[in-house]
Amino acid sequence: MRLLIVGTLEGYITAAGKIAMKRGAKVSHTDSIEGALNALRAAAGADLVMIDVKLDIATFIDSLKSERITIPVVACGIGTDAAAAVRAIRAGAKEYLPLPPNAELIAAVLEAVAEESHSIVCSDPAMLATLRLAEQVAPSDASVMITGESGTGKELMARFIHRKSRRANEAFVAVNCAAIPENLLESELFGHEKGAFTGAVARRLGKFEEANNGTLLLDELSEMHPRLQAKLLRAIQEKEIDRIGSSQPVKVNVRLIATSNRNLEAEVRSGNFREDLYFRLNVFSVAIPSLRERPADIPMIAEHFLKKYAEANGLGDKRLTEDALLMLKTHHWRGNVRELENTMHRAVLLSRGEEVGPEAIMLTSKLLAPEGSAQASIPADSPVANPFAGPGGTVPAAQPQQPSAPLVVQPPGSLPTSYGPPKGGKSGPYGMAANSSAAAAASAGTSGAGLAALIGRTVADVERDLILETLTHCLGNRTHAANILGISIRTLRNKLKQYGDEGRSVPAPGNDERATA
Repeated sequence: MRLLIVGTLEGYITAAGKIAMKRGAKVSHTDSIEGALNALRAAAGADLVMIDVKLDIATFIDSLKSERITIPVVACGIGTDAAAAVRAIRAGAKEYLPLPPNAELIAAVLEAVAEESHSIVCSDPAMLATLRLAEQVAPSDASVMITGESGTGKELMARFIHRKSRRANEAFVAVNCAAIPENLLESELFGHEKGAFTGAVARRLGKFEEANNGTLLLDELSEMHPRLQAKLLRAIQEKEIDRIGSSQPVKVNVRLIATSNRNLEAEVRSGNFREDLYFRLNVFSVAIPSLRERPADIPMIAEHFLKKYAEANGLGDKRLTEDALLMLKTHHWRGNVRELENTMHRAVLLSRGEEVGPEAIMLTSKLLAPEGSAQASIPADSPVANPFAGPGGTVPAAQPQQPSAPLVVQPPGSLPTSYGPPKGGKSGPYGMAANSSAAAAASAGTSGAGLAALIGRTVADVERDLILETLTHCLGNRTHAANILGISIRTLRNKLKQYGDEGRSVPAPGNDERATA
């Protein structure tokens, strides 16, 4: 982890830096906000900024947003100055640390902000075989193409390969090609010179230079425009890039990993993806099985998220009942591990007491189920489906449900196997990036009456309502909505433009997407 300290920290720079370095961080320092911005524009970059609360934190964070630099900021100040802490948090800081520095507190913040729970834990033979394959190719410098459905953990697999490679001590840099607008992605990847275009207030090094000697992850590469695909191909072939506005090529040494949730061979045949780029990147292919294809992992992942969100919400230990676990095993899991995480988060909040039963398991509609898969939804007499049906409007007691038989049975004798460094002696989660958000959307009810309501409507009308309702559920976040709907971000944007032209009300983009727009 790379830590950038900004300001004097009231003379505690040395102490804070030593604590961070003992925890494995690489520390750099600058006195001013301008110096910090210059450092973040450069290839060295940082994963976390600790800034003196006496500096203008609001201006610093606004500058980061305007230059599309996404990085967590932690403010530091003498003692427990409540007013200073409030000002820092309102300005956009993620956390406030009192000085003099406390070793355990700094370690906790570094761990929480850096989200270093990137270990993969699994027990299903299908996933274990995939991990062994990835581990075998990791020490080489060959480009790797990781494929799999949305929510299966493609970025976690990329980080696993990086940790097992000879570049493990160098930077791992990820770029989401679907989340960044086309006109900004070129600058994000290759960098730009000052004045190269409107808004280029200073030279900015791109992700290729930031990842020099390390690993660069191109997430959802299939969404990249063909014009940029040509420039990317040249960068791979010549091992050099051209910053926008510069005539001097820059040599880079980067190991590339690409991910896609689409069939790239079909994209090549349809002309949406360059064939030569596909073969350059697909030196080695790793296909991550969907959660439906590795059912033995469902109990382990569910228990992990159950514990995680019980702790996060200040609740006691909770455990799944057999009926609840059976429901999880028979569900279609269109959203894979991301959907399972969201389901367990809801279950923690809806459950009463130490047990999490079927009445707290709120699953997505069978309308989103892949064809031919098992289908489960909210139990009809669940308090979720009818929250005030008890006497006097109270929540009724849970009634055990008997879901349909599971598709598969967990193999006997399967033991969990942990890959990657443990976190605090405990295995980290599989299949969920740290900064990932909820990915399951509630849709129309699955009762006969709910389906009957669709009769007489056109497919286009139903599709429009589903897209807009999902987008509203995701608070305007286009990327999350596209993942839930199983369509590309480009297709979603085209649909939204069409609805806007028709005079429909379209939810505004989420805050994170506005920052990158």
